[in-house]
Amino acid sequence: MKKRQVVLKSGRSSSTSSSAIRNVRYGECQKNHAANIGGYAVDGCREFMASGVEGTTGALTCAACGCHRNFHRREVETEVVGEYTPPNS
Repeated sequence: MKKRQVVLKSGRSSSTSSSAIRNVRYGECQKNHAANIGGYAVDGCREFMASGVEGTTGALTCAACGCHRNFHRREVETEVVGEYTPPNS
């Protein structure tokens, strides 16, 4: 799993303008189907695919395995786009 940390610092004499773009994607299913018998077994679903369009309840259910989206590993990629104007000396 990749972890990224972005730190933006702005000084008083410089002008910075930035915006963050976040892309959220859901990876493999991590639901333990054998938890009720004390075991561990996952279904092997490799990626979340919504079974409905955005805004419906089907958008939260995986078409491949039938699990809720929360059982799938969440991957967030954050891209910071910024403009920098150097201070006038």
